[in-house]
Amino acid sequence: MMTKLAHRITGTSKKSYGMYEQALRIDTEDLIHLELGRPVHDTPALIKDAAIQALRDGHVHYGDLMGERALRSALSAKLRDFNAIDASPDEILITNGLTQGSFAAFMALVNPGDEVILLDPYYPQHVGKVELAGGRIVTVPLDAANDFSIRADWIEDAITDATRMIVIVNPANPTGRVYSRAELEALAEVAIRHDLIVVSDEVYEYITFGAQHVSIASLPGMRERTVSLFAFTKAYAMDGWRLGYAVAAPDIMAGLVKISTSAVTHVNSFIQFGALAAVTEGSGEMQAMVDDDRRKRDLVVGRLNQMPNVRCAEPQGTIYAFPDISATRIPAQDLAERLLLEAHVVVEAGSFYGAAGEGHLRICFGSESEDRISEAMDRLARFFNSL
Repeated sequence: MMTKLAHRITGTSKKSYGMYEQALRIDTEDLIHLELGRPVHDTPALIKDAAIQALRDGHVHYGDLMGERALRSALSAKLRDFNAIDASPDEILITNGLTQGSFAAFMALVNPGDEVILLDPYYPQHVGKVELAGGRIVTVPLDAANDFSIRADWIEDAITDATRMIVIVNPANPTGRVYSRAELEALAEVAIRHDLIVVSDEVYEYITFGAQHVSIASLPGMRERTVSLFAFTKAYAMDGWRLGYAVAAPDIMAGLVKISTSAVTHVNSFIQFGALAAVTEGSGEMQAMVDDDRRKRDLVVGRLNQMPNVRCAEPQGTIYAFPDISATRIPAQDLAERLLLEAHVVVEAGSFYGAAGEGHLRICFGSESEDRISEAMDRLARFFNSL
């Protein structure tokens, strides 16, 4: 039986684009886009050069169904050194971004009628894929009073005989939270006790600001029941490259490969050599971009906390701030639309990320330059001061 904390979602999740249709009536050059979850940086030259060289070297034909062996070997070393996950190259599947990796995981592991737990606020894109697999979404709120922390007891209360899986995003989109080892250990105990699979979306693993990122698959008893999903999208500014990878034990990986090869055969061959350069040579460029994100985070959080009726916790990771605007008594979607029309700043309503996101806005500080973000904060300050 469902508790009051848990909520079942039915029907395919859709985002309202009414506010963006209204944006077409605004001078688009005047709009400042803080809603796009993408990096403003260009892909580092060394990554581009490696892909270009791979083209010149003739890597233009069919490749390994699981991805280029050299890339998977490099990722095996990275997983060991950074994530404390011991995975052989044959336990790594190269995917068309994390999106395709999560699709393969849900299609391979979720059966019709299975319940899948998402932590609210959640990443909405996972909802539709679970539903395509015939699963039902159950949302369990994060503890908003404690910086959107995981409450393992709340999760356990929502588990039924139909529960199959728990999905986490760590570092978390949209809240910017980096979950502690203690939180993940408590969640792992629940997953083991109830024999559940965990799908862990770790696309922001490198974008942390002092907090330590822990991969749940590194915890005792979790390697064999976790699908860990990663991508080059955010930290390496490779969003348009559509490149990621899934990591799982052999019995789970067999299902992922079956889905992936049926859907896409394999990922574009030559771009994988760009990813190889990113893994083996790109740490300096990546750190420079993370440092830039840290400066913009500090700017956004500092300015937001000076505005009336706005409170913003300092995000520990990702490229998002998640300010609390509940004191305005304006629904988040309505407030986002007013910011678009009156301030010409595009943000997202926290309610798009689930019921627990109401009373918040999601502001991406990674999608614009520091000058543009500073201008956006000036516009937001004028708006909130005028309320």
